[in-house]
Amino acid sequence: MKLTFKPLLIASALAVCSSSLYAMDNQGDRGLQIATEMEHRDTGWKDQEVNVEMTMFSSTGDKSIRYMRNKALEVENNGDKTLVIFDQPADVSGTAFLSFTYKEGSDDQWLFLPALNRVKRIASDNKSGPFMGSDFAYEDITSQEVEKYTYKYIGEDTLGERAMLQIERYPVSETSGYSKQVVWVDAEHYISQKIDYYDRKGSLLKTQEFVDYKLYNNKFWRADKLVMVNHQKKTRTEIELKDYALSAGIPVTNFSTRALTRLR
Repeated sequence: MKLTFKPLLIASALAVCSSSLYAMDNQGDRGLQIATEMEHRDTGWKDQEVNVEMTMFSSTGDKSIRYMRNKALEVENNGDKTLVIFDQPADVSGTAFLSFTYKEGSDDQWLFLPALNRVKRIASDNKSGPFMGSDFAYEDITSQEVEKYTYKYIGEDTLGERAMLQIERYPVSETSGYSKQVVWVDAEHYISQKIDYYDRKGSLLKTQEFVDYKLYNNKFWRADKLVMVNHQKKTRTEIELKDYALSAGIPVTNFSTRALTRLR
C-alpha cells in the first residue's frame, strides 16, 4: 500500500504546487499588463503646464496654503522630467524642485533654495521624506514608471458606481518608503482612482484619491484634485490643479539645474 499510495501523494502535491505557481505568475503578468496599458494610454502628451494650490491640514485642523506652478516634459523611451516652482507664500517663493525620472536606476532630484541661493541635490535615500512639509513624499510627485515596480493582480471591485481593477505594486528600489501600493484602476479608462500606500513594516500609511477627471486633447485624462490622507499622522494634503495646458511647447532648457536659479 505504501509504495502505491506515496507516489500519488507526491504527484498530487506537485500538481497543487504547480497550479499555485501558475496562478501567481498569471497574477503578476495580469498586473504588469494593466500597468503597461495605463502607461500606453497616457503617452504622447509631450509637455504639460498646470497651476497648483496645495493646502496642508494638520492633525488639529490648522491649515496652510501654498501656490506653485508645475511643468512636465515627456521623454521618449525613458521617464519624465518634472519642474515645480513655488510662488506663494513669501517664505517659499522662488523655491524650485526639479526631477529626472528614469525607467531603471535611481532618479535625480534637486531643490533650489533661494535663501541660500544654491541648488541642493536630494539623496536617493531621502526621497521617502515629505515634499515641502506635505503628506506627499518626493517619490510620489514624479512619474510612476512601470519598470519601478513589480506587480500582482488582485481582482475586480467597484468604487462608487465605477468598475475597478485592483493591482498591487511593489517598489524595486530598496530606498522607497513603501513596501507596497494598492492601486484602484478605472476599468474603462485605465486611470488611477485611489492608491493605498503601505509603510516598510506593511502597515497602511496613506491613501491618495484622484477627484474630478477631465479629458484633454481628446485623449489624456487629468484629475482636478488630489487628496492624500496620512492615516498614521492624522494629517491631510489637498492639491487643486487648474488651467491645464498639454503640448504647450515648453522649452527643454527649463529642465536643467542651471535654469533653477533663474526661474521665477
